[in-house]
Amino acid sequence: MTQHSHPNRGHNFMLALALTGLIFLAEVAGGLWTGSLALLADAGHVFMDTFALGLSYLALRAAQWPPDERHTYGYHRLQILAAFINGGSLLIIAFEILREAWQRWQQPRPIAAGPMLLIAVIGLIVNLLVARLLHEHDHDDVNTRSAFLHVLGDALASVGVIGAGIVIFFTGWTWLDPLISVVIAVLILLSSGRLLKETLHILDEGVPAGMSSTQIQTAIGSVPGVKAIHDLHVWTIGPGYVALSAHVLLDDQTLSATDRPMREIKQLLREQFGIEHTTIQLECSNCEATGWCTPQQRM
Repeated sequence: MTQHSHPNRGHNFMLALALTGLIFLAEVAGGLWTGSLALLADAGHVFMDTFALGLSYLALRAAQWPPDERHTYGYHRLQILAAFINGGSLLIIAFEILREAWQRWQQPRPIAAGPMLLIAVIGLIVNLLVARLLHEHDHDDVNTRSAFLHVLGDALASVGVIGAGIVIFFTGWTWLDPLISVVIAVLILLSSGRLLKETLHILDEGVPAGMSSTQIQTAIGSVPGVKAIHDLHVWTIGPGYVALSAHVLLDDQTLSATDRPMREIKQLLREQFGIEHTTIQLECSNCEATGWCTPQQRM
């Protein structure tokens, strides 16, 4: 089994966790002080950033535990579960912001735009720094991507709060505060929807993104000596960890001759699709009559 670990990832998560925790405390205090819903909405999002980063970090550590008798694939799926929980938490945040924005729209409150603007700028700088720490691995790890989306959404929210703060400072249009909050909520809904769709697909053992069972079957069928493929299954166990199992029907040949097509099939799967964990059952077209069927081979 191939381990896909990155030594710096855990360190980046811990640093990001500390930074977001500080910003959460600052934005809660600032939101209560200035009376800004947009700032409090951003603080709520930052709190879930902290929760998401902590959950993702714990899942990352758990994924490094070795397989045991009860978990023969190890604990890689905990990272997918963490991403799913993070996506659900984003939905809750978005709906809560929308609810509060509706109340603020009906009953506007005075806002201290200057302090609101200052805190939002600090929050944006820290969010961009945290996003930079996580972006290195977000393309190949749905767990890291879930945390990255939390932070990226919060950075976008900070931009909205800054824009609202500038306008309110010069015009006194406090209605912009709940309006920006609604925009933040919509952005959160969009990102959480994509994340939940992807994690549900993985938990349902769907074919990994960027490949299809038909493509894989056609590629295996191009190997000389392969007559047919059946019982093909491809699924994601954890970030960067794709597994495949299949029955491959070969032309009639001796047991020793099956080593070549097996090597070619595994090399093809590794080079074209990045699939290294394979379980392949070789069969011959006249197995029952010749007894030349090979046992399954794993990699």
